Amino acid sequence: MARDPAFVLRYLAEVEELAEDVLAARQQIVDLDVKRNRNREALRALHKDLEPDEKAMVCFGSMFIELPKTKTREMLRQDQEELDEEINNLRKELRVKVNRLYEAQGKPELKGFNLNPMSAEEMKLINRILEG
Repeated sequence: MARDPAFVLRYLAEVEELAEDVLAARQQIVDLDVKRNRNREALRALHKDLEPDEKAMVCFGSMFIELPKTKTREMLRQDQEELDEEINNLRKELRVKVNRLYEAQGKPELKGFNLNPMSAEEMKLINRILEG
């Protein structure tokens, strides 16, 4: 039984588009994670600094600005929270995109891929149960 060539081309184009979406989302997560790690390094350097009342040089795009270290720390913490939230949202979207790709390829859904990490509160409760 021969398949219609137009149908096969549409199918392959759809699968390729879904695969490109998955790869783009993964790359975006990697890029944001690199930025998050740089922020973490900067926060650590500010934390280790022995003179907290001075100013720090901060790079915004292609220029450097001197800001109070307290303001710099607050900006970095806020940026970290936004990056964490954006990365988590992208990871949730990635799960959906991967499932769509698998569905288009006729593969079964990945088992365990939709798991979410336990919160700190849930971990405390589990530890209490395990301790006694």
